[in-house]
Amino acid sequence: MSILSRMLAGATAALPVGASADSYGKYDSPPYTVEQRIGEIEIRQYAPHILAEVTVSGDRSGALNRGFQVLAGYIFGGNTSRAKVAMTSPVAQSERIDMTSPVGQSGRDGYWTVTFMMPSDYTMETLPTPDSPAIRLVEAGGDRQAVLIYSGRPTTSAVEAHETELREALETAGISYREPAQYYYYDAPMTPPWQRRNEVSFILD
Repeated sequence: MSILSRMLAGATAALPVGASADSYGKYDSPPYTVEQRIGEIEIRQYAPHILAEVTVSGDRSGALNRGFQVLAGYIFGGNTSRAKVAMTSPVAQSERIDMTSPVGQSGRDGYWTVTFMMPSDYTMETLPTPDSPAIRLVEAGGDRQAVLIYSGRPTTSAVEAHETELREALETAGISYREPAQYYYYDAPMTPPWQRRNEVSFILD
């Protein structure tokens, strides 16, 4: 990891072991507790929460933008009750890997699942139904994840470099994880790079 990358990573607040988080700035975020730290990696236990998700095709950046637009339409009133649902953070993205696909494929022109967490005051019964049939409401959480926090712009090269760093650290430590990686983007695109928080994670076995 370069000196610059370490400085940028250090600019993001790391929680001590045993600390919990359920917000980022003024936004709700998926609730978790930090169980362990391995260098710059957090081992987190996530609590149950609800996600709105959509699967889109294309390269990582293009799919993220398209998925965001579809989900934003839902929370801004594109639902049967025309209700506005509060924005949360982060926007999450993961590669969709079919059982017949090779593990570790790049996904550059594949399928990606993009998700928003739903605010904690909703249940599956009280969330408005999306107008778009492409959007799914699913229950998530209850899993352990290894997470690497970093700052800067989440370019393809930056995302891939931090994913490789996390993967190699887990393999060195003998920690078993599941493909594919998950990517979390916490800040709006106009946020200065040094103030942006991004994460890459793997669900642990």
